[in-house]
Amino acid sequence: MRGKFKDRRDAGRQLATRLRQYAGRSDVLVLGLARGGVPVASEVARLLDLPLDVFVVRKIGTPGNRGLSVGSIATGGVRVLDRAAIGKGHLSAAAVERMTSEGHVELERREEAFRDLRPTPDVRNRTFVLVDDRLLSGGGIFPAVAALREEGPATIVVAVPVAEPNALATMQRVADDCVCIVVAADARDVGARYADFSPTTDDEVRVLLDAAAWRRGDDGRSAARAPVRERHAPPV
Repeated sequence: MRGKFKDRRDAGRQLATRLRQYAGRSDVLVLGLARGGVPVASEVARLLDLPLDVFVVRKIGTPGNRGLSVGSIATGGVRVLDRAAIGKGHLSAAAVERMTSEGHVELERREEAFRDLRPTPDVRNRTFVLVDDRLLSGGGIFPAVAALREEGPATIVVAVPVAEPNALATMQRVADDCVCIVVAADARDVGARYADFSPTTDDEVRVLLDAAAWRRGDDGRSAARAPVRERHAPPV
């Protein structure tokens, strides 16, 4: 069935009904994967009376082919490298460091634009509901889970309105729990499940995060930066 969701906000409202067991829990935080996951996550957090934050992942592209990734860097300063891709591309350690630095500049720009100096959340021993607008093989939510796992959370729950079948099967092995409303026929069918799937802007992300913080009376800011840590993981 096509057109299951009017837009990302509608998808979030529907997704919240599948996550009621987490409502109001003090140990649970909803994380929206920037950018498109944040409008979905904002509705989940609002309806379940949970705090909302943003999680940013930036792929590390290769010279001459930025669409080909050799790893990712994410909120909290964790870097996940794909050693097989690095070897295949015959990339030196210096080249990987240079590409990482370039990606880190954009990661910091997005963090500052979205978070407005609010501190990154403390992951240890908490349950995270990591939300995106879709689940595709090779999508940014996979390195997001790897980065979160490095921080020592109690539980990682991945929640998406729609997923491509192979990606969903993989995520069910990677996350502690995976909640999905619709399984699409294939990757091309995923976006078609939204009547409106227009891009989410930086301003929209910032407005949603500010509204969530205001609603809960949590508007603390901090200029502290997390140190960069690294994890090597196979591609998912």
